[in-house]
Amino acid sequence: MDLVPVTTSTILVLLATLMGLGLLLLPRLRTWSGWRATVTPLASIIGSGFLVLGPILDDSYGKHAPLVMLGLCGVAYAFGYAIRVNIARIASQQPRSRAETWMEHAASWALAFAYCISVAYYLNLFGAFGLSLSGLSNPLYPKILTSCVLLFIVSSGMLGGFSTMEKMEQFAVSLKLAIIAGLLVGLGLYFREQAASGALVANPMTDTGWHGVAVAFGLIVTVQGFETSRYLSDEYDARLRIRSMRWAQIISAIIYMIYVSLLSYIFPPEQLALEETAIVDMMKIVAPVLPPLLVAAALSAQFSAAVADASGAGGLAQEVSRGRINPKQTYLILGIIGALLTWGADVFQIIAYASKAFAIYYAIQSAIALTGDWKKAGGLTWRSPVFATLIGLAVLIVLFGRSVEGNGA
Repeated sequence: MDLVPVTTSTILVLLATLMGLGLLLLPRLRTWSGWRATVTPLASIIGSGFLVLGPILDDSYGKHAPLVMLGLCGVAYAFGYAIRVNIARIASQQPRSRAETWMEHAASWALAFAYCISVAYYLNLFGAFGLSLSGLSNPLYPKILTSCVLLFIVSSGMLGGFSTMEKMEQFAVSLKLAIIAGLLVGLGLYFREQAASGALVANPMTDTGWHGVAVAFGLIVTVQGFETSRYLSDEYDARLRIRSMRWAQIISAIIYMIYVSLLSYIFPPEQLALEETAIVDMMKIVAPVLPPLLVAAALSAQFSAAVADASGAGGLAQEVSRGRINPKQTYLILGIIGALLTWGADVFQIIAYASKAFAIYYAIQSAIALTGDWKKAGGLTWRSPVFATLIGLAVLIVLFGRSVEGNGA
């Protein structure tokens, strides 16, 4: 393997990564409840989607990519608002209607199903990134790697072996966020170089009209993850969960906007090849040290996220079925769904499927917020149209969200 050339950008990227990792691993920060409550949803939002979203937006929307990113963050924040309202209502211990209780039950089932799809999404990206630097071009190899890791996770879950892997999650989260800090520094330096030489580009949109809207609908999963705060009641009170979710969404939106704004104006169309691991080849141009760092971030992020969602799916299924479906049975179902998606769809299609699954959950949560607000006030309030609009938007995502068409699609 060729050694990474020592350049100023390489040194600064490594320094930013190491400093970020050192900061995130500080004992005072790791033990601060406010940060721990924030980092869980933050890590979920800036997960696997971060690595694929930039190239997708750049290829599909060109110079308008930052506006689409802003729209995605805005929609996610609005759905998060509905969930925060529900957290506050549950904490108030006011009587809930039968409709709210029934919809809460349905939402848990919807989320468990969404987790099953998201595990396939994470692990297919794991397979793609795991072989991205190997030079192997056979499209079957990533699917084989994905299937092996899926089998390992499902087997571990059924044998009760998640506890050790879950302990790795905090370091994986810190590593991922630190590498993202290095990525932003590298992009910023390259953007400055291109600007100084007059080489910035303004690519045209390729996905326009309703098709462009439908593709954006299919990307909502890339800003998903904030809802994890809803299920941390055993560790944090409602006020902290609401505040930490809000901060996680604001911080992730800032990071996403910087990332997409820098990325969208430095690569001409001929340098854009829309593949699952396009970001790796793009970053070779920015800073030679970034590709191996991004692969490390991708592998740790995908694996830890898959374990977390598999565990979450098992716990939710057991809870809402009142023990009739145990976690081991859920892991088996998850493995079957994951295998079918791995061998029957590409990563971009799985992203769209996962977006639809989470949109169902957001629609139900918005309906719960609408019903609860109505019951509390005894009629319509100023928030009623907001929640009704969110329900309609989520339904549109379910009905019309579609995947981008990658090079291999």
